[in-house]
Amino acid sequence: REVRTTQASRALRQRGAPLVSSRAVITSTCRFFATSTQKDDGGHSTTKGKEYAIVCPASRGIGLMFARHLLKNTQLQVVATYRSDKQKVRDDILQFVAEEAKEEDEKDGNGKQYNSSDLDGRLHLIDVDVTKEETISAAAQQVKSEFKDHTMRLMFCCPGILHPERSPAQIDQQHALDTFAVNTIGPMLMIKHFGELLPRASATLDASEPLPSGFGVWANMSARVGSITDNSLGGWYSYRSSKAALNQATKTFNVHLRNQKAFNAIAVALHPGTVKTDLSKEFWKSVPKGKLFEPDRAAAQLFDVICGLTKDKGGMCFDWKADRIEP
Repeated sequence: REVRTTQASRALRQRGAPLVSSRAVITSTCRFFATSTQKDDGGHSTTKGKEYAIVCPASRGIGLMFARHLLKNTQLQVVATYRSDKQKVRDDILQFVAEEAKEEDEKDGNGKQYNSSDLDGRLHLIDVDVTKEETISAAAQQVKSEFKDHTMRLMFCCPGILHPERSPAQIDQQHALDTFAVNTIGPMLMIKHFGELLPRASATLDASEPLPSGFGVWANMSARVGSITDNSLGGWYSYRSSKAALNQATKTFNVHLRNQKAFNAIAVALHPGTVKTDLSKEFWKSVPKGKLFEPDRAAAQLFDVICGLTKDKGGMCFDWKADRIEP
């Protein structure tokens, strides 16, 4: 969870600036990237300082922690979606960053209290309910307008609900429909309206970011139980089926990105493991020791998996260890 400052420090040294605390480095580097020349060595247009990531939803659990992790470990603009209580979501995302930064400064002997407003400018909140297409469409139009000169480097799409049927007799029609609406159709509608914002083939992406070099990533939150090959326990009919369908949608979208030569991006599905969120609360006691992850750890692990992707991994599903999960 250490703040990555290597590129930041190098950038400041090149400008002749004295090295300061890691938090000050990040703040100064934001300004540096915002004013850097937007040309690469060959004179081509680049997206340096003009890239963003979207986290949907980011109001709690893994999504909330992933938004925080992006603010701490990248220089991207971060678009976080919410359904209600916009100010609370903003406060939840920024408060933790500020508290951790204060602890880091105190360890350095600085002792200065960090002001979260330094990161507040990189955080943008947009209203999205993945079960209502009109909100997705409106959000996409808002992003297109506000970030028209920017490139979407990463989409982290993580909506999810669980109704754990243990036998066919427990299958409830409305619960099953709700599960597919959130877990499968929601991400598909996000693809419909936001997919075109992924990097174009002509864009030169910012190599100083820790994300995969040279291409964008669309990451859908899946689950190991979505694997048909891996299903030896049964149960969870609607959840398993919704995640299997999401894996197929992810694969299909990746084929689209590959065939449409205008894009330079891949789509993958990710399994976070069992995470200590409301979705899995009923099953915490049955999880082996060391395999129940706090949301912040899960977010960091998935970020590392994304950063380690190569372009030939598109369309696949990976777990939190970066091991491939067979369909």
